[in-house]
Amino acid sequence: MLTSRLCLAAMAGLLGLLHGHDALAQGGPAAVPVTLGKPTHMDVPVLLSGLGLVAASNAVVIRPRVDGTLDKVLFTEGDEVKAGQLIAVIDQRPYAAQLNQALAKKAADEASLVNARLSLGRSSELARNQFQTQATVDANTSQVAQLVANIKGDDASIEAARLNLEFCQVRAPFDGRVGLRLTDPGNFIRAADNTALGIVNISQIHPISVTFTLPQDSLATISAAMSKGHPTVYTSTGDDKQELGQGEVLTIDNTIDTTTGTIKVKATFANKDNKLWPGQFINARVLVDTRRNALTVPSAAVQHSQAGLFVFTAKPDQTVQVTPIEVIQDNGTVAVVGKGLTDDSNLVLTGQSRLSNGARIVAPAS
Repeated sequence: MLTSRLCLAAMAGLLGLLHGHDALAQGGPAAVPVTLGKPTHMDVPVLLSGLGLVAASNAVVIRPRVDGTLDKVLFTEGDEVKAGQLIAVIDQRPYAAQLNQALAKKAADEASLVNARLSLGRSSELARNQFQTQATVDANTSQVAQLVANIKGDDASIEAARLNLEFCQVRAPFDGRVGLRLTDPGNFIRAADNTALGIVNISQIHPISVTFTLPQDSLATISAAMSKGHPTVYTSTGDDKQELGQGEVLTIDNTIDTTTGTIKVKATFANKDNKLWPGQFINARVLVDTRRNALTVPSAAVQHSQAGLFVFTAKPDQTVQVTPIEVIQDNGTVAVVGKGLTDDSNLVLTGQSRLSNGARIVAPAS
């Protein structure tokens, strides 16, 4: 049995040597299997990429405008609220009492004014008949003017009391989403305490904003695109595996950051599906132009050398040659070729790692 196995192994080795001898006899090393293809024409978007940060279009910490006990909280954490919606109530009783007090004082001053005007009328009539001194008339005139001024002050006090009573009803300033509650009902809160947490945060996320940075060399390009309208912005997760939304450029910053050599760009997104969230880091791409009918090749076909970029092209004798090319744009999937290729060029798409200039190839029949 062992002898038979040794004989079979020797025969296999001999056959391998004979096969290699035949390959050499037929013209050198065995042909390298490759895949061939032609350049294609397509419309290629020109995109500028940058790292961005999502922020609410508007964000506010709801704080009390009057002192008092937080009586009611009328929202659930995470609710979507509308502008003007009642979200909390502060104990209104002290401010209702102040309003009633101001109204009562005005009523008293109005009654005094009626009496003062009657006294002024009587003293004026008596003075014309010389039965009353002018000093008395002047005093009565002054009394009337003083009461008129008091009533104007009463009106101001009433308005202030009504405002304080209105401020007891805390309303949302804009459409947005409430965060986690910062103060529980029953706590005494003060309007002047800026160190307090507040009642709740509200952030507007429909629409939502994204601020991202671009190299300063991109300023002319994006400015030209903005002169034609609002360029489209695409966002994705940091690993580019998930698209997050499509929006448009709102504005660019008015200065370049001298420490980084970048400029900030702000975009706005409808964010209907809530994929963008305040504080989220994202990748942003701005569509600034489209290359129409550009000559393209797969990015994987482009090779690198010390002399520059090149591709392997197939010759009619089933060998390849190194063809230098100029790449205008490469997004990692498609490369736009400016020089070096024509529509009829026969490209090597796969198998380049085993190739060199003049190597023989074999490609599956198309």
